[in-house]
Amino acid sequence: MTRPNILFMIADDHRYLALGALGTEAVSTPTFDQMIAVGTCFTQAHIMGSTSGAVCMPSRGMLMTGRNLFAAPDPLPDDAPLLPELLQKNGYTTYATGKWHNRRGSYARAFDSSGKVFFGGMNDQYAMPVNDFDPTGAYDPEDTYIADGFSTTVFTDEMIQFLNSREPDEDPFFAYIAFTSPHDPRTAPPPYDRMYDPDDIELPPNFMAEHPFDIGVRDIRDEVLADYPRTEAEIRGHIADYYGMISHMDMDIGRILGTLDDKGLSENTIVIYTSDHGLGVGQHGLMGKQNLYDHSMRIPLIMRGPSIPAGYKCDALVYLLDLFPTLLERADVEVPAEQDGYSLNAVLGRLTHKHRRSIFSAYQGVFGHPLGRPYQRSIKDDRYKLIQSVLDGRETWQLFDLREDPFELHNLINNDEYGRLILKLMKSLKERQARVQDPVLRDQ
Repeated sequence: MTRPNILFMIADDHRYLALGALGTEAVSTPTFDQMIAVGTCFTQAHIMGSTSGAVCMPSRGMLMTGRNLFAAPDPLPDDAPLLPELLQKNGYTTYATGKWHNRRGSYARAFDSSGKVFFGGMNDQYAMPVNDFDPTGAYDPEDTYIADGFSTTVFTDEMIQFLNSREPDEDPFFAYIAFTSPHDPRTAPPPYDRMYDPDDIELPPNFMAEHPFDIGVRDIRDEVLADYPRTEAEIRGHIADYYGMISHMDMDIGRILGTLDDKGLSENTIVIYTSDHGLGVGQHGLMGKQNLYDHSMRIPLIMRGPSIPAGYKCDALVYLLDLFPTLLERADVEVPAEQDGYSLNAVLGRLTHKHRRSIFSAYQGVFGHPLGRPYQRSIKDDRYKLIQSVLDGRETWQLFDLREDPFELHNLINNDEYGRLILKLMKSLKERQARVQDPVLRDQ
């Protein structure tokens, strides 16, 4: 078997439970379900967080560099070798299409060629401003034009065109497609726009009319997509539209995988599906991803292909950035010393079922003194999660037993029974902050 091809698919705003095969949300995803059946699904995959409300930018930056949140600033640093760039320098053909919410010059560094590319964060799904590939990285604004069609299908067609140009005996490829779905505006094309009746939508157990306390995000763009207080009817409508976007994307991904099969490429192609972050859509009274609850920090992560276990649901604690060393190792490319990912290949080889001991997450708290800027920090092990929220110098702490309370509803912070555990987790949180050089420690 030659070095594997890599097909990397990443969504925008797809939370981890919104997959039919996981049986927790009533969304139809036959393509994803089939990928899970023949591959490995990481059920505890996370992002590390964000320094700004545009969570997708650092998330993609961490993925592309393997560096932690505070070492991979927005936009991508020029001195960081990027995942596709390293593959390209070691014999891979690299191709991309879709969203690139990072520096334009880095796009030119990373890819040999490209389909239509969108350099923004979000836009009308039917009027996506795109550019054709410019190997110089200049991208004159006058060359931007509006793509003809719905964004998911536009980018899918571009990827299919690339795959149709490939033959099994060619040099290996890294093909990257970044969807703008299911990010709002959630306007799926027919019949997916009416696939889910809001009246039939079951609200999540942690639906709330408003968040229990102020975490400093009440008036940001994501949170004003629904009125205060949140109503059951309005949130059901948002969830119905969200599911429609996911089901439509699932269908188009099925077309991509069908092309892999038709071209005889599936046997030697590692296929990855993931997302840059999750989304609230009414959970805890929140609409966006600017928080540290699991619905926003946990993401779907599915892998299939050569030497990937079939039908394996792995509950190891992992980061999205762990794919950086994992894929380089699979491609027989040296992993840079200056990166923070831990390879998943021992887990994928079933040599261990453990990976990281804990997950540290962060939101904001970078610019200036933390007392003048709200921020959140959390530490999570295989059972418990501790969240610190700071606003105007006031701290609020939350402790959740995720085994008994997976929807993070019951705050145990004032329960004397957990006193020693809380002190242990607080110490662990401080140690992780020091290790990643969290600016809020420096500014205190």
